[in-house]
Amino acid sequence: MRGLGLIAGLIVAPRDKRAEAARPLLGSSSSSASSSSATLYPNSSVRQFPKPRFLLRCLLYPIAGFLIMLGIVQFISIACGIVIAFFPSELDRATERWQSHSTTQSIDLSHWPTDASRDIIPVACHSHNDYWRPVPLFSAIQAGCIGVEADVWLFDEELYVGHTTSALTPKRTLRSLYIDPLLRVLEQQNPLTEFHPHRQRPLQGVFDTDPAQTLVLLIDIKTDGQDTWNQVAAQLTPLRERGYLTYFNGTALIPGPLTVVGTGNTPFSLVTANTTYRDIFFDAPLNLLTENAAEGATDAASPSEQQSHDQLPQALAAAPAITVRDDETDNPTTPAENVGQGLSGVTPQSESFDWTNSYYASVSFKKSIGSPRAFRLSDQQIDRIRAQIRAAHRRGLKVRYWGLPSWPRSLRNHLWAVLVQEGVDILNVDDLQSATRQDWRPKLSDLWS
Repeated sequence: MRGLGLIAGLIVAPRDKRAEAARPLLGSSSSSASSSSATLYPNSSVRQFPKPRFLLRCLLYPIAGFLIMLGIVQFISIACGIVIAFFPSELDRATERWQSHSTTQSIDLSHWPTDASRDIIPVACHSHNDYWRPVPLFSAIQAGCIGVEADVWLFDEELYVGHTTSALTPKRTLRSLYIDPLLRVLEQQNPLTEFHPHRQRPLQGVFDTDPAQTLVLLIDIKTDGQDTWNQVAAQLTPLRERGYLTYFNGTALIPGPLTVVGTGNTPFSLVTANTTYRDIFFDAPLNLLTENAAEGATDAASPSEQQSHDQLPQALAAAPAITVRDDETDNPTTPAENVGQGLSGVTPQSESFDWTNSYYASVSFKKSIGSPRAFRLSDQQIDRIRAQIRAAHRRGLKVRYWGLPSWPRSLRNHLWAVLVQEGVDILNVDDLQSATRQDWRPKLSDLWS
């Protein structure tokens, strides 16, 4: 037994020396004892903390894996987009059909005189800043939108289309981009043939699948309202003479294939000047149609809803850049000019906005309703939307909100779904395909696009 003890002592002794050598100079005896015990008994219950490098790896590896997977998905998405770009799109095919349909001489049993817009289902969406599309007007029609928008500027008796004056070109005019193409399309949709020798009433619209659906041309006047109005009315003459315009005859609204609405600096006083005939309608201020929108109006129409112009003095006082002619400074009812959508040419004594003089009731979503918090609208915001919709519908007007957030797409799609559910008549959109597809369910791709 003594021999075994000596052998054990010889084996343990070198380890003790190494432990003594590694011991700090100021280390306590207790720490030395614990260190030696940990060395002698590696499987003991003494707590051992993981190294910082190991923890760092545990954190970095999952993050790196997630980023790699995200990159792979993005690469696949880009690759698919590149592949699809080599194939002709529906828009390209439709544009070729619009442009070549009237010139082809070949007889094809699969075609008929009004088939240029076949297979296109109209959707209640408005093509915002339509002149930015690959093919103005036709891109919106191909997508199925029932409304297009053109910003017009008057220079030297001509109406140019563009977002700013720096974007104007001599060839991009209201005639070349909208009036002449619309005239050709409507002539094609209302042909005279041996089977159809007379024009039928009502005239057919641009959509072959729904001939009664009117197309709304929203003209946003950017220059002086009165001068630009006169030129717009003059350039609409070919459409007016052929009976393609929706008009008010003094007692009733006669629908047509094309409905023209003026916004921006369009003067309300000129819209209502003729009491027996109107074919340019106003874009009314939705936020002024009810005073109690924030609290939520009841179903019964309040006096403030019946007389929307009660709020006009405050709105006109706050409107910037009001222009008053020198010979009218003593007239307290002088209309405010060139003050933007819903206020130009309006006085406190103006008649109420209704279906006889207006078509849309519009307002900025951000200014009137506010930004959604936590990606959801509050109860107060929903009540305000409902009150404004009720006030507009009582007057026979169609509700349109502009200035909705466009990103993230999940939020935009959610707002679209809420507005449609609450009764908004037309969506003001930039992404035509997403709006007309009407598949607004949340998607994984919405997180990064």
